[in-house]
Amino acid sequence: MKGICVLGSTGSIGVSTLDVVGRHPGAYRVVALTANNNLDRLLEQCRAHRPSYTVLLDETKAAEFRHRLIAEGLSGIQVLCGAKALEEVATLPEVDSVMAAIVGAAGLLPTLAAARAGKSVLLANKEALVMSGPLFMQAVVEFGAELLPIDSEHNAIFQCMPAGYHAGRNPPQVRRILLTASGGPFLNKGVDELHEVTPDEACAHPNWVMGRKISVDSATMMNKGLEVIEACLLFNVAPEQVQVVVHPQSVIHSMVDYVDGTVLAQMGNPDMRIPIAHALAWPDRFDSGAEPLDLFAVEQLNFRSPDFERFPNLGLAYEAVRAGGITPAVLNAGNEVAVAAFLAGKIPFTAIPAINEYCMEAIPSRPVDSIEGVLAADTEARAAAEAYIARM
Repeated sequence: MKGICVLGSTGSIGVSTLDVVGRHPGAYRVVALTANNNLDRLLEQCRAHRPSYTVLLDETKAAEFRHRLIAEGLSGIQVLCGAKALEEVATLPEVDSVMAAIVGAAGLLPTLAAARAGKSVLLANKEALVMSGPLFMQAVVEFGAELLPIDSEHNAIFQCMPAGYHAGRNPPQVRRILLTASGGPFLNKGVDELHEVTPDEACAHPNWVMGRKISVDSATMMNKGLEVIEACLLFNVAPEQVQVVVHPQSVIHSMVDYVDGTVLAQMGNPDMRIPIAHALAWPDRFDSGAEPLDLFAVEQLNFRSPDFERFPNLGLAYEAVRAGGITPAVLNAGNEVAVAAFLAGKIPFTAIPAINEYCMEAIPSRPVDSIEGVLAADTEARAAAEAYIARM
């Protein structure tokens, strides 16, 4: 039985992970769960899975949660607090696998710590890889970690790679990676109408149920842009080898085009339990709980090229991965600030790519030579984004 730590257990990926784990009680033991604010859901998870550790970032919430565990008769669960505690539970000797599902830059350090501890890292936090890039991949190789992608697209690509493939290796037989995108809620909306869209409209994804930040990223196609950067790193390919394909049905999750003309596709219902189960059981497979795909209900599959005018964030991501160095981290940080401002009603939807572009122009690229350098670039970009918003 393997031990698992779920970083971000109360979010959608964390909940789905525990759903899959619960279907296979003999395969995994839940060692640690971490959360931000949702104490009610975390308590439910502690009742069901009895972890040895929980982590909350805020000391007041941690103290409250300790009392709630005692009241429930669950006093054997240790409650830790703070960002360092995330790294601590991700590197515990009894942890074999770490589900990295903390959204945004906050997930970087514990995910990197898990890689440096040689864990099996189930990577749902794309920002950690986008920010630290080669440093992260170097840690995976140097410390013998196993990196398994959880994003439905990257997991699909991984499944279409040659037998025995490991993330970070260049597959010489691969000509292109065809990275599918649903197009989000504004695929067919007039470009001149985007200025007026509301946060609720941006979060109403047609196929996936996700958190608000990633839903906005899907609506701007920044999520796909970050996935382009992630694909270049995970599969060691040039940005010119990654082609985004808009596929509104979200049935084909991505494809790999081989040099002999063969195109392999991974298909399934839009249910995150499928890639989660694949990574948990890898190199085997087990039941995810997802419904089987009914091709007769799907009826048709459509594909189109992405509209870079409608979705300028996608073009910015290609520019960032070509620039390399700190630029992907700058783009990610500026975007996190911009999306938070949009969700708070401070800026219009169309200001998000404008802020991202400003940050990339204001902060020239420089090499990434340490994690401290990555974090410094992140801080610099956030300050630039905040200053831009203040002037609007």
